[in-house]
Amino acid sequence: MVKSAQEQAIIDALEGVAGQHGVDIVDVELAGATKAPCVRVRLEGAEGEPLSLDAITEHTSWVSDVVEALDPVSGSYTLEVSTPGLDRPLRRPRDFARFVGERCELTTTALEGRRRYKGVIGAATEESVTLELDGEDPVTIPFDQVKKCTLKPVIDFKRKEGKN
Repeated sequence: MVKSAQEQAIIDALEGVAGQHGVDIVDVELAGATKAPCVRVRLEGAEGEPLSLDAITEHTSWVSDVVEALDPVSGSYTLEVSTPGLDRPLRRPRDFARFVGERCELTTTALEGRRRYKGVIGAATEESVTLELDGEDPVTIPFDQVKKCTLKPVIDFKRKEGKN
């Protein structure tokens, strides 16, 4: 995955201590305008289990200490610590392998003139991910060309017969 140097430095620092706290760093993102930057850190349990709001609150203190020690943004910034949510970002080969069969939206560094792909994760290796695209041939994309990928779950809000 293509990450900025600042984002990768934060990820590396957080991953160095996350295991001691029983969590996994799902993703780090620097967002917002220069005048109002935001550092977003997404966490989940070490085995992929969801974290409660209380657990996120407990983890925010050490996450803040690690990020503050790096001082990734000159001046003030907002730190957001949360769970990955439904549109979970995928960052590592193991994340892609875990979600084979799930829908996602992927952005690349202009691979063959195309940047955006939507489809189902068909396979993932240590080097690449294969997407089964709607109405198109599958495409295999090397991870070093992936800028961003998020799950796009299909949620069916229709009521089942016999249920109120």
